[in-house]
Amino acid sequence: MSALRQKMIEDMQLKGLAVRTQEAYVNAVLQLSRHFKKSPDGIYEEELREYFLYLKNEKRVAESTFSIALCGIKFFYEQTLKKEWHTLQIVRPDRKKKLPVVLSTEEVKRVLERVQRWPYQVCLKTIYACGLRLLEGTRLRVKGIDSARKMIHVVEGKGGKDRYVPLPDHTLKLLRQYWSTHHNPVWMFPRHNGLDAIHETTVQRAFRAALQESGVHKQASVHTLRHSYATHLLEAGVDLRIIQIYLGHASPSTTAIYTHLTSVTEAQVHQRINRIHAELWD
Repeated sequence: MSALRQKMIEDMQLKGLAVRTQEAYVNAVLQLSRHFKKSPDGIYEEELREYFLYLKNEKRVAESTFSIALCGIKFFYEQTLKKEWHTLQIVRPDRKKKLPVVLSTEEVKRVLERVQRWPYQVCLKTIYACGLRLLEGTRLRVKGIDSARKMIHVVEGKGGKDRYVPLPDHTLKLLRQYWSTHHNPVWMFPRHNGLDAIHETTVQRAFRAALQESGVHKQASVHTLRHSYATHLLEAGVDLRIIQIYLGHASPSTTAIYTHLTSVTEAQVHQRINRIHAELWD
């Protein structure tokens, strides 16, 4: 490892950035270095400007990919190299307000029942039932399951934050049945070696195969289960603030997007509009 990379990692540690964030930021600077085929401390501001235009206009990377590249590169030049470049102040990702894909409860059932291998099916059902992120589900620890309180303790979720989420009775029973097949003392979903947690890529592949077999024609992913969980809770009348806590969102505005996705909310709005007009004109 180069001294420059080590210094960047140490700077990120001092800032308290999560390990996966550190990895993403280091990779962003590595991609920049490979693009120009030279050390990042030898790259000029004009080249940096050229690189961001390349990502936007030629490579047309997704907004999330561009944001990670910008944050990682910005951290490196401003915090590690102490450079105050104007380019880093003006570059912004394209903000595209897209609503996430959501599955109905019937569609969730159709997809998850077609997951072939039981470990993946249990993992995906748990992700949906508790509104977990993919890594939170695959790296679920046995000690994180509080069966007495019927809660799951999510340790170091996004942003390094812990939270508790409700554990439905059916899911608790399912987890007990699955754990009885391996008795791993650490991981709820261990790999074959028993030392590590199941890899997220294999769970993603299992979901994609089940989606295709289910006949549900939506651009869904494992993360769609989390969006669906939040939407279904809102449709069931759970307060938006409570959903925010369960999802681990820092801002209520992030959770508020689900109000645009519920069919129940739309039906209630139509009913109220019709009632108002009925009172006005009848």
